[in-house]
Amino acid sequence: MKIILLGYPNRAGIEMIAQDLTPEICKVADVVCSDFTGEKNLSRYKADAAVVLGGDGSIFRAVNQMGEKQRPLIAVNLGRLGFLADVALEELVPLLKLFDGKPLPVVPLMMYQCRILRNGRAIKTVQGVNEAAILNGAPFSIMEIKLYADRTDSTTRQSLADAPVPFDQRFELVTTYSCDGLIISTPVGSTAHNLSAGGPILHKTMQAFVVCPISAHTLTNRPVVDDANRVFVMEIVNPNPETSVVVDGQILDRLEPGDQVEIRKSHLSVQLVAAPNKSYYQTLREKLGWSGQPIYRVRN
Repeated sequence: MKIILLGYPNRAGIEMIAQDLTPEICKVADVVCSDFTGEKNLSRYKADAAVVLGGDGSIFRAVNQMGEKQRPLIAVNLGRLGFLADVALEELVPLLKLFDGKPLPVVPLMMYQCRILRNGRAIKTVQGVNEAAILNGAPFSIMEIKLYADRTDSTTRQSLADAPVPFDQRFELVTTYSCDGLIISTPVGSTAHNLSAGGPILHKTMQAFVVCPISAHTLTNRPVVDDANRVFVMEIVNPNPETSVVVDGQILDRLEPGDQVEIRKSHLSVQLVAAPNKSYYQTLREKLGWSGQPIYRVRN
């Protein structure tokens, strides 16, 4: 098995952990590339899998580095939470031994594409894993954000920037939110910013989007779950000077009046290697403290 070894560049001690671990890895696999800068283009390397040391942020960076050539990704949890990074450090080498010469048990996870359109032209395009959000900025006054959804149910949809059909014929207004921000997340991202904002939890293998406003100024608002093949467009009426589009926790760009943010399902997917003997609901219980009942005291 040929692997790529990766780690988040700003995490203290990550390279030392990798150095100690590499001899053990090399007993069962060939390390064709190591990178702890987060900048190396990984698409040119031939490898069967990528091993990422860190947390969920390290996974996002690895996905970006692999670009169009996504490989099975073994996520080793060295972070504080690591909701996606489910493999313990001591489990890595036994996992590599277990699947040496065999197909890795991959769980494909939906990704999204985010575009910022200015005067009908795409000025920024990125692929993401968790969520894209319009977030407020100074002076932090309430915002009005229009949300549009594709009218068609076709699974073959042109990008907004390329479609010859007029915007008002292709998209319908869903609603206008008065809020501090608006999140559109994947099922993977449903347990991130969406969860903190009061949105629902979706199983990570679903194909859907969650639309969740932040601090909506209404008594009737609820998050919305829709088909993953739907194309959404967010448009802010009067952005503040620092209102920004944030993709997986990173600022993509600040918004100007009239800018549109298009969210659609990506043709790529995260190829996450499933950790043995672990389930999604087990992760919810153990890492997020999710429970269906109160914690009762044990009577003597």
